[in-house]
Amino acid sequence: MTGLVIVGAGGFARETAQAVRDAGEFELLGHLDDNPALHGTEVDGVPVLGGGDLVHDLPDVRVVVCVGNPRDYAARARLIRRFGLPEERYATVVHPTAVVSGTSVIGPGSVLLAHCVLTAAVRVGAHVSVMPHVVLTHDDVIEDYATLTAGVRLGGGVRLERGAYVGSGVLVREGTTIGAWSQIGMGSSVLGDVPPGEVWVGSPARRLREAGAAALAELVTRTMGGPAT
Repeated sequence: MTGLVIVGAGGFARETAQAVRDAGEFELLGHLDDNPALHGTEVDGVPVLGGGDLVHDLPDVRVVVCVGNPRDYAARARLIRRFGLPEERYATVVHPTAVVSGTSVIGPGSVLLAHCVLTAAVRVGAHVSVMPHVVLTHDDVIEDYATLTAGVRLGGGVRLERGAYVGSGVLVREGTTIGAWSQIGMGSSVLGDVPPGEVWVGSPARRLREAGAAALAELVTRTMGGPAT
């Protein structure tokens, strides 16, 4: 089997490690994490080999980046830009209980955890994180670096633009667009379009404030013609 390293050693990285084990497609070699206190330790029995830049010393190993949280969901994009690896270095991890239709596509570096469903003609971009029990229905488009946390349900024809973060249990009405690097609070019901770079919460969801500085910086970088990856 091809070797695989997971960048990150937090909760999502640990869940991805379990998905890799369950799927049996890759040989999980270890985690890479920039926290030196973790180097030489094990996380759930998986060794932490060193910092993230070790990806350059392992040219024959596939990589998946599993970092980020609601306070800084742009971290994944920053790391991938820092690494500058070609697209073919990135693995796609799909848990064996996920249901992916034959008309759906998933980009490199993306992770689908247990019991996700992609019904028909769903397009998932690169480096997208899809947590357990997410349902993506017909013609949904999930752009690069988006995050869908546990239990999210999208109606048909929904578009999540680049880097959007959707909290646990969110429901999104069909035909809705959630703007780039915006964030939807957990348990919200989104009934209309959400502009880029904003935080919306509630049922129905309404604007709470601007997104955090890290997300807004990514939005500006893309608008000014910065790196696409």
